[in-house]
Amino acid sequence: MKNIKKYISALCLATGLLISMNACKIGKDYVQPKLQLPSTFRGDTLDFFGDTSSMGLIHWKTFFHDPTLKMLIDSALANNFEMKTALLNLQISNNLLAQNKSNYLPSVGATIANGSRTWRSKDFGSGPLTKYYDRKGEKAPENRFVYQSQFGSDINFSWEIDIWKKISSKQEQLLAEYLDTQEAKNAIQTNIITSVAKGYFNLLMLDAKIEVAKRNVQLNDSTLRMIKLQYTAGEITALAIQQTESQRLLAASLVPELEKQIVIQENALQTLTGKLPDSIKRGTSYEHLFAESKEISLGSPVEIIRNRPDIRSSEFQLMAANANANIQQAMRYPSFNIGGVFGVNAMLPRNWFNIPGALLGGITGNLTTPIFKNKTLKTQYEVAKLERDKAEIQFQQKVVEAVAEVSNAVVTVDKQREQLELARKRVDNAHLAVKNANLLFKSGYATYLEVITAQSNALDSDLDLVELRQQHLDGFLDLYRSLGGGWR
Repeated sequence: MKNIKKYISALCLATGLLISMNACKIGKDYVQPKLQLPSTFRGDTLDFFGDTSSMGLIHWKTFFHDPTLKMLIDSALANNFEMKTALLNLQISNNLLAQNKSNYLPSVGATIANGSRTWRSKDFGSGPLTKYYDRKGEKAPENRFVYQSQFGSDINFSWEIDIWKKISSKQEQLLAEYLDTQEAKNAIQTNIITSVAKGYFNLLMLDAKIEVAKRNVQLNDSTLRMIKLQYTAGEITALAIQQTESQRLLAASLVPELEKQIVIQENALQTLTGKLPDSIKRGTSYEHLFAESKEISLGSPVEIIRNRPDIRSSEFQLMAANANANIQQAMRYPSFNIGGVFGVNAMLPRNWFNIPGALLGGITGNLTTPIFKNKTLKTQYEVAKLERDKAEIQFQQKVVEAVAEVSNAVVTVDKQREQLELARKRVDNAHLAVKNANLLFKSGYATYLEVITAQSNALDSDLDLVELRQQHLDGFLDLYRSLGGGWR
């Protein structure tokens, strides 16, 4: 017992010395790469935006004003299949992270019962002990085998001391991968919100187009009646009726095409919300669907690193790659394991629980180091370093692309605003031209071709205005997403 105590004391002392070596951590701590970011986004000098809260920090329920759209987004976030999958991936990553924390503790196992019987030649052992256990002391016949039995039950443990921080580096890697999975879920949420909002805007645009088409059909009906009266009076030929009817049919043919697109868009929105195809209720207003530009600001380029899920995900991937490089480097250094066993052991069943005679105990300490493994460990370490460098490049690329994306969205929104102003003036002018053409035609100062041309221009102007309004909404939404909005 004294020798055992001395051995355990020496082992504990060696363990303490090895644990104290933890201060000499192998590898490099993660440091965010230097990013050359501008102070403002290109286009932020425009007067289109205010200087209040940053757009990327606004919660989507505050950003959107339409209650129907909010209801659709809520349903999509709860029932979308891609979102459900992302949440399961998050749970998987969380379980892996929690499991790795247990690696700091020793692993313990138990052998409830074991028994063995070994047949050996009579020349295997000739001592008194062997003769006693072989067939209960009976002498084995010539050229016959003898057997030896053994029975036992024990508890064993094994514990690796984290000398070079392999376990903690693995914890850093799993934590980064877990956070990466979290950001992937946030990115999916942002994309779902954007897709639902754009689908809803497209639905409103199709509704507005149908109203334009039906209104033009009614206008053409009125013009056709007027031309028929003049044809009856002999003032114009049948060609005028035919061309006016063609213009009417052109406007009327838009209605079934738009109705088809509406059904397809409704089905697409229902799919995003995880539901079967069905109609979708619309809001009451096509205007003021979300926060006005004067209520918000773009913020600074530094904020998108904290706000955008794809950038945060890319940085967590870099952190995981850095931790993996540290792990692969530590694999090339010695490892120290402590083990032990405690139980009972006997060669005869009746002595199995003969305490203390059958007691079995032992403790081990192993310090092992790799010497030559066909360059496997070195290659894995070199590859891990290259993967870390590649992840850093991808992170920097993602940041540069994000800044450019915001700048593109800013100029798109601003120029679309200018286009909208011109399109509205064009619509007003086209409607005035239709009114004047009808008056002049009734007075004999304009031909039916001028009336048809004016109505065709008015139809095109109305449809173009509706499309520009939808594009402006989409552009504003893209700007919100590019600044990192939507996942909160």
